Amino acid sequence: MQEWYQVYSDEIYRFILILLGDHEQAKDLTHDTFLKAYQYLDHFKGETSDKNWLYRIARNITIDYLRKRKPLRYLSDSFKAFPANHDTPEKITQLGEAERQLYLSLSRLKRSYREVIILRKIKELSIRETAEVLAWSEGKVKTTLLRGMKALKIQMQKEGYDHETT
Repeated sequence: MQEWYQVYSDEIYRFILILLGDHEQAKDLTHDTFLKAYQYLDHFKGETSDKNWLYRIARNITIDYLRKRKPLRYLSDSFKAFPANHDTPEKITQLGEAERQLYLSLSRLKRSYREVIILRKIKELSIRETAEVLAWSEGKVKTTLLRGMKALKIQMQKEGYDHETT
């Protein structure tokens, strides 16, 4: 488990951070992900890769965290991962303009689009791996990705940023 933490903790942290937009909470949920993985290690049968298993646990922990918050906040977070008050000047200057616009537009998409785009396009998981993490069929991954990329392009154009998103 310690080896998994060393290999995957940064990736899991960044995945949760993109979903939440909150650095401190992403750190806490990353820690919770590895604790839960350790607790259920005997249930890991190797049907998926260890990385995909950890992504699935991280996704479920993040969704559970959001659901436990106030229902209105959960609904709001389903559509917006990066609240404006989390954009510190340091964070904005560290990101290039194109990256910043991409993440802001991405944060305004519905959660299923955001998750599939993050896993396929940012984390570069295969269709099969993405299906394993999300517990979807490969067909649903493909369809949702196409719809999500279209929605992302529309969102970026709506915000005045006309850049190829595929």
